[in-house]
Formats: sequence, structure tokens, C-alpha cells
Amino acid sequence: MGGLARGMMPLFILILIFFIPTISFSQTFNESSDQIWEVGDRRWTIEEERLFEKWVEETITEDFFIRYHIPTDCADAVYAIRWIYARIARLPAAATTKDGEWVGHWSTNWKHLPTHSEWHQDRRFRAALFYLFPRTWTGTLPLDTYPVRITPDSIRPGTLFLETESHTGMISRVFVDGSHPHPLQTWESALPVKIQKLSPKYFFSGKPDAKAGSGLVKFRWPVFENGAWTYLPVKEHPFYSEEQYLPAFYKGGVDFVEAVAKRIDPNPYTPEETFVKGLETLKRYLKERVPLVLEGYQQCQTDLCAKGTEGWELYHTSGRDGMIISLIDHLDQIVESNPLDPLDIKKRMETILMTISENRAVSLYDVYQNHLWFSPHPSDSIEARWGLKKCEMIHDKVRSANQSIAFIERTYRKRNPKYADFSIQQQRHLLARLNEEWKKSECREPPPPLKKVESRAPPQKETIPFRFDPNRCEKIKREIRITHESMAFIERAYGKKDPEYTDFSLRQQHHLLKRFHEEWFQARCGENPP
Repeated sequence: MGGLARGMMPLFILILIFFIPTISFSQTFNESSDQIWEVGDRRWTIEEERLFEKWVEETITEDFFIRYHIPTDCADAVYAIRWIYARIARLPAAATTKDGEWVGHWSTNWKHLPTHSEWHQDRRFRAALFYLFPRTWTGTLPLDTYPVRITPDSIRPGTLFLETESHTGMISRVFVDGSHPHPLQTWESALPVKIQKLSPKYFFSGKPDAKAGSGLVKFRWPVFENGAWTYLPVKEHPFYSEEQYLPAFYKGGVDFVEAVAKRIDPNPYTPEETFVKGLETLKRYLKERVPLVLEGYQQCQTDLCAKGTEGWELYHTSGRDGMIISLIDHLDQIVESNPLDPLDIKKRMETILMTISENRAVSLYDVYQNHLWFSPHPSDSIEARWGLKKCEMIHDKVRSANQSIAFIERTYRKRNPKYADFSIQQQRHLLARLNEEWKKSECREPPPPLKKVESRAPPQKETIPFRFDPNRCEKIKREIRITHESMAFIERAYGKKDPEYTDFSLRQQHHLLKRFHEEWFQARCGENPP
């Protein structure tokens, strides 16, 4: 028997080698055709993350979600990008809902729907994605992400920035040559949820909070253990670090944005070098804007592409214009804080010409001077799109502000005189700024006169009947649109130069919007205000 046992040993070893791994494989990868997608033995690794980064940089564009008819807000966009790539690459993906449900590629809730080889035609996948959107938000992202070290090998496209229960975005590109105001660029979406362009922006985020899980983070890796899917423990992820939460990270008294910039690109650049590189970046942005403006103008002459329509979403340049404004502000700061000759810079800019339409060219200096008055509206004239009708635009905004004053006076003077006085004061403050801009821009004719409004004692309360009045609804609708445009103007014109005024003014404009929304519902104008 001993000889027989010895003879059986090689056979037993062969069984251990071949049979046991087969059992393990069947336990690990016994997937169902009912799940959203199958992953086989595919798992997240550093190499797979690098491929994801490359895909984000090369594939995600402003109109990505418009092309595939996917409505998003900020959190929807980052979840969708990760899930779409995981679906394409057959990698695991998961998300935690605000109700604590854990949904992943293995979920079978949508087994009744057909699949497709192309993700955007896969009804099962799209149904799962749209199920997630209203159930996830910036408050669930800390459960699905982990904080990372702030180094060039870690902060790459696909990394997220997360502000506590507030906002999120995804790193789109990283520049380490001093050619941009910040090494990190981002893709960002925003409320309200709708099919909309992603906004390209430079990285900006408040100081992260370790307890809230905010800051620069990456998505966690789902792993299969003990017959079930779970997340890899946070501290076992390859880029994990909590250094961004430590006081040492802010050495020298810098804020979070600057501290990140110094970690990603610590190279010193001379002011001249930074300015020249920044100017080249600006030229490229402006040249890219030319065909976009022309296409929008051609497409929107009949449709008009009013704000909120599909035409607007396709052809407006709000996000791109914001990048240009940030870059020009950055160049202004370089000139103002360093011994660079403004006259020499002006001459250099005047020699650079840009053709903006078939019969019109402008110098880079003209664009530099008028950038705050760029119009993002695709149906506006080419001249207005490039800020060449600045005086007309200032005139229009002054007229709109005066109309708002008249509307507030009519609507709130009797009902709430203190609020009327306060709101009119804010509009007059905006008018004063516009008049300063009018004089600085050397506009030939005087701006429309500022309407003087005297405070009056409140009269006896009146009962106001709430009935549908189409004329009143149109007026409220116009005031809401004007207020939105005023907010965009304040943000664009003063966001960098006078942040305190910007914050204060935007708060007041939001308060005004709230009042207009109340008026909208009281007048029974429709389900939702514009």
C-alpha cells in the first residue's frame, strides 16, 4: 500500500495544481448574464488607472454629454465618466447611494433590458446610470473615493476635487511648463440637472476636510472577496495619502490651491518666461474660439438659440470664455507685480492679428482690452461676441438695471418697503460700476441716466389677488433673465479683481431671484420659473 500511495502522490499533486484553481476561478468569476456588464478577471491596477487617465484626457470634451444625451450635474458627471470607462474597459465599478444602497456592475435590477456592444446604445447600462444620478451626490462621493498624495504621478486626469457636500469636478489636463495660471485644468458640470456642456476651468477648491473626505481624491477599487464584491480598504490603494490635511502641506502660509500648484509644478519661472508662455496659451484659446463663434452665429440666426435650448447648449462659449478671462487676469497680475514694461507688451500684442470673420480682423491687444465684454450668446453678432460692441452692451445693462429698479418699485414698494430699498440700493451699486466702466472705455455718448428712487413710508396693506396674468408672467420672466445675466456679468467682471464685492453682490442677486421665483408661483405662471 505504501508503494501505491507513493505512486499516487504525483497524481494528487496534479489534481491540486489544476483542479483547485479551477474551483477558485469558478467561485470568483461565476458571473450572471443578467448583470449590467461582466468583467471576467479584469481588475483595477495602476496600469489600468493610467489607461483611464489617458482616456479622460483624449476622449472627454465639452460636448461629451450632449453627444450622448446624458443630463448631468457636477456629481453625475464624475460618476458617469468613471462608469462609462469601466463599462468600455470591462472593469469593476460601484457607487453608494444616499440611502446606503451599493450598486455595481454586478447588479441585476435591469436584467429585463437588452444590452449592446456599444455602451451608449446599451439600454441596460444607461438605465443603471440614470438610476444612480438622483441617488448619488457630492455627499456620497466620500464613500466611493479616497484621498491621494499630491504629486505629479498621482494627480492626473481622472482625479477628482471634492468640496464638502457642495461641488466636484474632474482633472482634465496637467501642465508642468508654466504656461497656465494653474497646472491643473478641470471639467465641471453644475446644477440644474440638464443636458449641458462641461465647463473647462482652472483648479480652484477650498481647504479640504479630512473628516468630510473632501479634497483631491480618486475612485476606490471594487474587489471580489469571500464570494462578494466589496471595496479595497482605503489605505491599501496605491496613491493613498492624507498629507493634504496636514499643516505642513501649507508651508509658507499658502492656500490649498497654491500649495497644490507648488507640489505639481515646483519649477521656478521668470516673470518674462511665464508671461510669454501664458500669451501663447491665450493666442491658442482665442484661435480655437474663432470657428466656434462663427459656427454658433451661422446655426443660430434662425433658431436664435435662446438660453436653455439645445442650440444654446451646443454653441454657447460661457465656459471657454471663463478660461480666457482667468488667463488674462493671470497675465495682468504678472505685469502689475513685476518689472515688465506695459508699453512694450502693448506693442507686442498690437502686432498679433486675428481674423474673427471673413472681413474682420482684430489685434490681440483689442481682445485683451475687451475680454470682459465677450458675449457667450451664439445668436449675437460677431462684433458683440468679441466685445467690440462694449459701449452698446454697457448701455443695455444700464437700461436693464433701471428696468429692474422700476420693477422692484412697482412690485415690492407697498408690500415690503425695506426690501425694496435694499434691492434698489444693490442695483444702483451695479449701475455705479457700469458707469465707471463706461468712462474707462471712453464711450462717446453718456450712459442712460440713473433713476433716482426716493424711499417712501409704507402705505396701508392691500390684499393682492393672485390670478394668472400673462403680461405679469412675461415681466417676471424678463427680470429673472436679466438677474441671471447680471450675475454672470458680476462674476466675469469682478470675480478676480474684487472678490468681496462679487460675493456680496451675488448673494443679493440670489436673494432677488428667490423673490422673483415667489412672484412667479404667486402669479400662477407655470410649474417652474425659467
